[in-house]
Amino acid sequence: MGGSGDTEEIRALARAHADQAGALLPVLHAIQGRFGHVPARAVAIVADALNISRADVHGVVSFYHDCRDAPPGRHVIRLCRAEACQAVGARGLERHATAALAVGFGETTADGAITLEPVYCLGNCAAGPSMMVDGEPVGRVDAAAFDAAVAALRAP
Repeated sequence: MGGSGDTEEIRALARAHADQAGALLPVLHAIQGRFGHVPARAVAIVADALNISRADVHGVVSFYHDCRDAPPGRHVIRLCRAEACQAVGARGLERHATAALAVGFGETTADGAITLEPVYCLGNCAAGPSMMVDGEPVGRVDAAAFDAAVAALRAP
């Protein structure tokens, strides 16, 4: 994020949603939708616009799993960690994914290509383990299917 134009845009997004009940989440979603993440400098701007504390804003940004405080990779893979997927091999898939990408959950590969995120149910329980690749659900994922998805994302 750059200069004062970004600051004004953040203020405008906050004002646009300020009258909604529970305005904080809609404001944060709007900022993330525009910038790809909620930058640290937006916390003070949002707090001021909504007349709440910076701690309240920071608390939501840091707690709410859909908020990012840094830009994501070009692609996002979300692995389901819910019990139904665990029962059919998700823990092994998690170990494979983190080793194959050399990142932990919430991190982005060194080349900026892929961000790996946890999710606690994709609603695809009958086809677990499941993942979501750039918003598209994928079921019955094993190590080979994961590797194929990654290769497709990295293909030119």
